[in-house]
Order: sequence, then C-alpha cells, then structure tokens
Amino acid sequence: MGRKQVELIDRDLSWLSFNARVLQEAEDASVPLLERLRFLGIFSSNSDEFFRVRVATIRRMAKWGKKGKDLIGADPDELLEKIQKTVLGQQKKFEKAYTEILLELEKENISIINETQLTKEQGIYVRNYFHEVVYQFLVPIMIDSSPKFPYLKDKSIYLAIVMSRKDKSKKEKYSLIEIPSDVISRFLVLPSMNDKRQIILLDDVIRFCMDDIFSIFEYDSIQAYTIKLTRDAELDIDSDVSKSYMEKISKSVKQRKKGDPVRLAYDENIPVNLLAFILRKIKLFNEEHLIPGGRYHNFKDFISFPNVGRKELRYSKIKPIDHPDLKGQRSLFKVIRNTDILLSYPYHSFHHIIDLLREASIDPKVTAIRLTLYRAANNSSFVNTLINAIKNGKHVTAVVELQARFDEETNIFYANKLQEEGAEVIFGVPGLKVHSKLILITRKEGSQAVHYAHIGTGNFNESTAKIYSDHALLTSNKHITSEVERLFHFYKDNYETGHYKHLIVSPFNTRKKFCSMIEEEIHNAKSGKEAAITLKMNSLVDREMIDWLYDASKAGVKIKLIIRGICSLIPGVKGMSENIEVISIVDKFLEHSRIYIFHNGGKEKYYIASGDWMYRNLDHRSEVAVPILDPRLQEELRQFISIQLQDNTKARIVNKTQDNHYVIREQGKKVRAQADIFTWLQSKSKKKEVLPAPVGTIVKTQMIQSEP
Repeated sequence: MGRKQVELIDRDLSWLSFNARVLQEAEDASVPLLERLRFLGIFSSNSDEFFRVRVATIRRMAKWGKKGKDLIGADPDELLEKIQKTVLGQQKKFEKAYTEILLELEKENISIINETQLTKEQGIYVRNYFHEVVYQFLVPIMIDSSPKFPYLKDKSIYLAIVMSRKDKSKKEKYSLIEIPSDVISRFLVLPSMNDKRQIILLDDVIRFCMDDIFSIFEYDSIQAYTIKLTRDAELDIDSDVSKSYMEKISKSVKQRKKGDPVRLAYDENIPVNLLAFILRKIKLFNEEHLIPGGRYHNFKDFISFPNVGRKELRYSKIKPIDHPDLKGQRSLFKVIRNTDILLSYPYHSFHHIIDLLREASIDPKVTAIRLTLYRAANNSSFVNTLINAIKNGKHVTAVVELQARFDEETNIFYANKLQEEGAEVIFGVPGLKVHSKLILITRKEGSQAVHYAHIGTGNFNESTAKIYSDHALLTSNKHITSEVERLFHFYKDNYETGHYKHLIVSPFNTRKKFCSMIEEEIHNAKSGKEAAITLKMNSLVDREMIDWLYDASKAGVKIKLIIRGICSLIPGVKGMSENIEVISIVDKFLEHSRIYIFHNGGKEKYYIASGDWMYRNLDHRSEVAVPILDPRLQEELRQFISIQLQDNTKARIVNKTQDNHYVIREQGKKVRAQADIFTWLQSKSKKKEVLPAPVGTIVKTQMIQSEP
C-alpha cells in the first residue's frame, strides 16, 4: 500500500492544546484549590520545556529555509506566529485562573501577600529571615556600570531593579539579582494570625529588604520587576574522538546552559527604558521572543506550594495496593515462575520491583541482573538495591542512557556510582537512544539458567511511579525472556541485532509489525468481519502510522484512541476518519502507559510498550512492546481500557479545532477513570472483582463547552 500526503494537525499546536488541558485543571472549580495552584505550576513547567526544546528547534529550522520547512512540514515563521498567538492567549487565561484561585484561597483564610501588605510584626519576621537565610545567597550586579552584562541562566528568575530619586536629582541606577529559589524555598509561611495563613514569595522577601541591600546608595525609590530567560536546550555533542562518551555528554550539558535565548518573560509593568536596556544587552530584538506577564514568573515552583489549610484543599493520597498475587509471598521468583504478573502504577506498589531486586541481591541462586536505566529518582532506592546486589557478588549490567533529556547529569552520577561499585555499565547504543524499560534476572535452578524479566511502560523511578500511570509485566515465559536476553546482547555488541518473534522492538520491527496488524484489521473489515483497534499512548505523530489508521477507518475498522498529549491525527472527518474517536484524559495522575489492542478476528492481541507512535520511537530509539499472553491479564487490560473509554469527568474530545470540550454521556453514571480504576483494582485485591462494560461497547458522546 503506497503512502501519500497525510492531513495532520501540527504537532506543536497539538502540544499546546494538551497544555491547555492542563490549564483547564487549574481553571476547574471542582479541583481542590491547592491542586489548582499546582496545575498552574505544571502548566508553567511544560511551557518552559516547550520553548527550550520545540520553539528553539523551529527557530533553527527557520534559518534553514526550504530544508527547514521540509523537515517540520510547515513554514517555520508562520508556525512561530501561530505559537506566539496561542501562547499569549493561554497566558491571559493563566493570569485569570491565578487571580480566581487567590480569591478562593482568601475564603479559606489563606492568602499570598506581597511586601506592601506585611504588618509590623510580620515585617520584623521577614527581615530577620532575610538576614539569617536569604542574604548570603544574593549577588547584586550593577548592570548599568558593569563592563560586561551578566550571563542570564536558563530556568532562573531575576529581579531587574531600578533605583531613582523622586526629585530627579540623581541618574537612575540599574541592578540585577538572581532569586535563589534553587537553594531556598520560593515560599515563606508567615506565623499564623487569628487562624489566617499568610504566605509571601521569596521574590517579595527580597523586595521588602531592598533598602538593606542597596543602603550605600542614596535613592528614595527602589522598584523590582521579575524577568526570566528561556534558552535553547538542544545538546551539541562534541565529535572529538579522544573524549569518552560521558565526557562529551557532560560538556554538552554545560554548554546547554549557555544556549541561545528563545524567550524572555517579563513583568508587563517594567519601565520601558529598563526593558529596552536589558534587551539590548542580551541581543534579543524580535517581539516573538517576548512574553509579557504578571509580577511573578517560574510558576513551576507552585508544584511545591506549601500544604496549608484544610485537607480537602488537596487531593487525598492513595495508598498503593499490594498486588494480590505478590502480597505476603516469601519468594517473588516462585510466584513469577508459576504465573505472569501485570502491575498497574500508581495503583499498585512500586515496591514490588524493589522487593524483587532485594530478593535477587541476596538469593544465592541468582547470578546476574541486567537492566536499562533511563530516568531514576534522586536518592534512588532502585539504584541502591543494585549496589547491594553487586556487594553480594551478583554480576550487574546497567544500560544507562546518558541522553535522557534534562536527566543527563543524574544519569552520569548514577553511571559513575555503579561503575565504582563494580557494575558493568553500557552507555546505550551509538545513534540510538535506549528508552526500553527492561530488567532480566538470571537464576540457577538445578542444571538450568532460568530468566525472569520485567518489561514495562514507565521508568524505574519510585518517585514518578506515585504519580505516573504505567504498566509492567513480570514474566518467566521462555519465549519472551530469551528475546529480552537477545536484546541485552545487542546493547553490548551492537552488531548482534537479533530476531524477535514475540517482542516488538524498535528500530528493527515495530513499524512493520504494527502496520501488519492494522492491515489485518483492514482485511477483516473488507471481508465483512468485525474489526477494531484500541490504542492508548502519550503521542501519536508519525505520518505513516496515521495514514494507516485513516485507511483502516475508510475500510470500516472501529478505532478508539486515548492520546494524552500530542495527536496529529484528525478524527471524525467523513471519508477519511469517521470511524476514529479520540479522547485525552488529564487528571490527578499523568497518563503514561502505552497499550495496544487489535481485535484480530476475535482472537485479540494485547501489547504494552515503552514507546509512542512517533518517528523517533519507531525508527530512532530502542523501544520494546511485549505481548500480554495470559488471558487473565488480557482481561485486566481490557477492563482498564474500558473504564478509561467511559470517562465522562476528565476526558476531553480531541478534534481538528482543538477546543478540548469535555466528554459527556447521554445516559449513565459519572465515571472518573483514575478513581474508578483504583476502586476496581482495590476490589480485585480483596478478591471481589468489578466488571465494567466491555471495550466494544459504543458510548455516544457529544461536546460541551468546558466550564472555567
């Protein structure tokens, strides 16, 4: 089947639509107040990364002319205009949501106050805090007289300060102070007064004490305005063959911090002269680089907003469920030898994986542990357990991906630590980012070497496992574990690519296998048989895969998609995609798992995978999809997906206009997938199974305007 030009939604505009869904959570009055603040923080953090990565890339493409246009599939300059317009519109919604949240907090006797609102007693408290804690970290730079303008760091916020006299008797002076929020909390909770909780930002603590900082100058007016510069985050890897791969990555990470400016966010009340002075010094002249905003920036810090007020102002924490097959077992190997296990995070406890490694580290029959490491937690229990295994004489091989974006330094740290302890560390595959989530444990049982494998959708990170929705298969199935072993041989000796009959492995056979399965559904539909495809992933961007889905829709295949983030496919278009429905769920947990289900003439095929359907995941990364063969686990996945497809609380309809209308049902109860999945799995753990409607049930939806 020949491929052709495909009608798509631009991936970057689709990503902005996803971030708009995050902003909807901050606007949603049904979301607990402090969580709404944190969603503002997530929105802000997402925006920063978008500018550092995608906008920076598009700007580079704009310099390449026609070649750049061909690479991104659009005119870069036109796309940048659309992005700027969308971002400015979202910024206005952001400011409105923040103002509304502050008013609601006031009703809860919680307020964020600035330096002008402090009482005398609070002023004394703040000034003492400033001198005891903050002052030592401040480095004021007089930018109007300094021979060289200071380097503005990425991800940092600064106070741009103008000092003047009201009688105009002295020339204005300019200064710049970096707000040290990387070493001090952005928030200071003031002593409570009459059951009121008041919080002041670190920015305003510094503003309050400006006279102390600049006491040597005789100015009677000192005003400070926040600015924040975002830089290009692309790594420029040194080609010097005399340097090790780790040295090259370390150097390029340092250079990233000096990347070209791509955005300056600033307080819109900043004096014109001061802003113009700064723009001249940093050589930023195009309006498309400028984002006017409010008094505060770096709202990502609001993800860590203090827990004050009633517990109802926050989401209640769930206690992860012990998997019923693993709970209380003396040996996890014995369980996995007898049955496959499917773990669903954050509903199931990640400690099952830690416990498995702990058992492996002291089990005299275990000889080797091999794993891939993409993103690990700070002070990782996972890595510490591996070190314990090394000390107990196990051969540990870690495939560490040094180019995990924004986690390069952490991975370099863990790679060094593991090497120092005696692990064999493999730094991925040249030209191929290793994104698979694999563990392979070898155990001597009698005269045989038996393998136990973990194949998952999420990272070995006990922190994100509490907030990311992921799946993992634990199995001793020889057909699967032998192929996992084959893949580890490839990681070590890159010429041994291997043959994979059961696993679907990028870049070797993923595109071919999934296209073949879609083609089979097309054949069945044209033969008058039932044909259906259900896919859950983070991003759907790849042109060829989207075109296959369009062809499947035309043939009559019923396609249901759950796409959390970017979706370039346009659903519901007559003659092209009328048999495709797409929803996106944004809620308390980040939907991160990839689940692929093909009807296959009634003998359904189920897969969980580490990769999305993006060009990079299919052709330029090492990704693994594993078949779920146990009918019991297939039923679990079917029910999981069924609940998500019925969501009418946090699901949005993805369409060409990208207006993010919420899904509603004409009949039936309210379904909030994440809460209902937890309840269902909790019931299963008590051996009381709850069966929702099957995946094939067609639930009619319509669009409604989301309420702010």
